[in-house]
Amino acid sequence: MNNLTIQHDTEEQRFFAELDGKEVDAELTYSRPQEKVINFNHTYVENELRNMKIAEKMATTALGYARENGYTVVATCQYMSSFIKRHPEYQDLL
Repeated sequence: MNNLTIQHDTEEQRFFAELDGKEVDAELTYSRPQEKVINFNHTYVENELRNMKIAEKMATTALGYARENGYTVVATCQYMSSFIKRHPEYQDLL
């Protein structure tokens, strides 16, 4: 498997994937509607990359970031909403 890393761009409010050091077409975007609230509003992974669990890795990285910063999570993104429902360890963030 290629070397996959998840990066965080706070200015653009997004998490994105890199394979072997090059950015690929995969991102999880968010907004900050209130000081201690983070809204994950869109997740996208290019078709050719969808069997690599990139969305899952971006989700766990983003939710870890939310937990570390004491944010309450809102998930208007369908993927993130269903991911949190399937992973009870993140439901305390809601």
